[in-house]
Amino acid sequence: MIDQATIARILDAANIVDVVKDFVTLRKAGVNYKGLCPFHEEKTPSFVVSPSKQLCKCFSCGKGGNVVHFIMEHEQMTYPEALRWLAKRYGIEIQEKELTPEERAKATERESLFILNEWARDYFINILHNDVDGVAIGKAYFRSRGFRDDIIRKFQLGFSPQSRDAMSHAALRRGFKEDFLLKTGLSYRTREGRLQDRYHGRVIFPVHTISGKVVAFGGRILTSDKTIAKYVNSPESEIYSKSHELYGLYFAKSAIVKQGRCYLVEGYTDVISMHQSGIENVVASSGTSLTPGQIRLIHRFTENITVLYDGDSAGIKASLRGIDMLLSEGMNVSVLLLPDGDDPDSFARKHNAEEYRRYIEEHQVDFIRFKVNLLLADCKNDPLRKAELIQSVVQSIAAIPRPIPRQMYITECASMLDVDEALLMHELQQQIKTIRANQKNYTEGQPAGQGSNASTPNAGSSEQTDSKSPNDNTGSNAEDTTNTATSNAIEKSIVHDSVGAEEGLLVEALIRYADLPIPLNFTAENEASDAPEEYTVAQYIQSELTTDGLQLPSAMGRSILNEATSLPLDRNGRSLTHFLAHPDPEISRTAAQMGEDPYVLCQSQQTGYVPERQRLGELIPRLVHDFKNAVLNRELQSLLRQLRDPAVMSNPQEYREIMQHYKELYEVQKAFARYLGERVVNAGMRKS
Repeated sequence: MIDQATIARILDAANIVDVVKDFVTLRKAGVNYKGLCPFHEEKTPSFVVSPSKQLCKCFSCGKGGNVVHFIMEHEQMTYPEALRWLAKRYGIEIQEKELTPEERAKATERESLFILNEWARDYFINILHNDVDGVAIGKAYFRSRGFRDDIIRKFQLGFSPQSRDAMSHAALRRGFKEDFLLKTGLSYRTREGRLQDRYHGRVIFPVHTISGKVVAFGGRILTSDKTIAKYVNSPESEIYSKSHELYGLYFAKSAIVKQGRCYLVEGYTDVISMHQSGIENVVASSGTSLTPGQIRLIHRFTENITVLYDGDSAGIKASLRGIDMLLSEGMNVSVLLLPDGDDPDSFARKHNAEEYRRYIEEHQVDFIRFKVNLLLADCKNDPLRKAELIQSVVQSIAAIPRPIPRQMYITECASMLDVDEALLMHELQQQIKTIRANQKNYTEGQPAGQGSNASTPNAGSSEQTDSKSPNDNTGSNAEDTTNTATSNAIEKSIVHDSVGAEEGLLVEALIRYADLPIPLNFTAENEASDAPEEYTVAQYIQSELTTDGLQLPSAMGRSILNEATSLPLDRNGRSLTHFLAHPDPEISRTAAQMGEDPYVLCQSQQTGYVPERQRLGELIPRLVHDFKNAVLNRELQSLLRQLRDPAVMSNPQEYREIMQHYKELYEVQKAFARYLGERVVNAGMRKS
């Protein structure tokens, strides 16, 4: 870990204007600088860099932040990588946390495994280009697929010799430990105890991490022997978890950001062929089932994903339910059905990039509509099959975390299916209840800390198969993981739709003013106090929420509040600086976004204006009360939804209990509204 003091030195030394000028042509615009946004295509400059605030922002696409966030976004680096990039640029020595002997040994082993993989990649490349069999067999295969030499070099493709132990012996001669060969999965032991190459006689596809390190390999056999797996992939290891890697993402990340969309295919060759055709924003699941970790990797760069199918209707139907996981992660999912007989690889070889993109734009369909049309074709006039279709479609809609798109899909599907919208809404509520119940049972029945690999069926060509390689015994559970992810997304949407704005204002106040004193004698609760007691803004907010048994809905909000309460009182206010230099990149990015003043007053407007930090005694209590009022509204809306539920309406006892609770909360809300109104009047009288 990079220590806090080093992060602060990097931020102090880095000049955001100088850094951004390395990538963007900037022109002076008043006190700021302006240029074309590097994160999306535009003709009119909307990207502004503020040297005084050391922040940048595009007022078109909204991307920006401090100098670290700019490097992260532009160079697609992690937070530590961006800090190291800046430290190197400004000649700052990185001070890292002292590791224990155990941590140091583990880090050394991980680095050794990566070094071995890098050597193996170079070994396979050398064999492909310079060995007789490599050229005659390996390179001939790649050329038969239509791959150009520059593409073969770009993706670092290789070939493993026919001899069963050639690579292993070469690695041992270079001084690599046998133990590391086994741990990376490059080699394995036969029943007789001999060390054997996992990929002998296969063409090699290296798998890269998002930062470009070689983390695993895939090997394809070139014979037609049906008794041998077509593909063999690296087993899980200390450095490789297939549920957290996507083939081609290292080469695609910049294009995904630029295009604002990711294409998802299945096989290695699908990715490579599309790259060669000029479509670079494409990744592959590499024959394995998509997992939440892989989906979140894509979500880092875009929320728009198009899944490419090869026209095999049986395979498409098998994968429909799994795509619900993409929806539950907040992705906007489209589907592209390629012509019969074509997969992404073969279609790319027949068309150039412009033709491919045009076909995608003209034929991709929103996933929910695609699913309805696909299943509706099978229903004909069978009412039972149509009922199953309705349940399946509503289950997908239930996975969508945002309520407005859910409502829009319900309305559209009611029209497409010729079904009463109220019926679909009732089914949606039942699906949500089922998901929550399954999630609760799953959580209670699982040991603490235990997770599962999601099993989302694949999209793309049927060429790639995920064969179990020796020592690879990973498993998955699609239904439980999908239900868990969907339930969490629904919970987040319900909370954030009702109190998200109010929570955001509280978090913004914490980032800006957490360690400043708040004059409690000016709050409604302490108007009569003659001896004000000094609390920080964070301590006051924490106390108010704790008193009423409340907490901020989001994990980030809670984390910021907990950390803010530990900051010592500082009349100069250093909380923004603290959170801008936070080691958690999400908190740091949030601080950069919320710490910027959204409006700049001209000189005439500044006359008589009282800055926010001088009005904290009035501002902070109001924000807290607005948050509490939003929580009340949320609870009342939740009770109203329950009262409209036909299952509740048919149970008189349950209905009466919910109605009584609703009446009690309604009275509390009315009293709270009167209290807030009186505070506004009293505040106005004090000012006059």
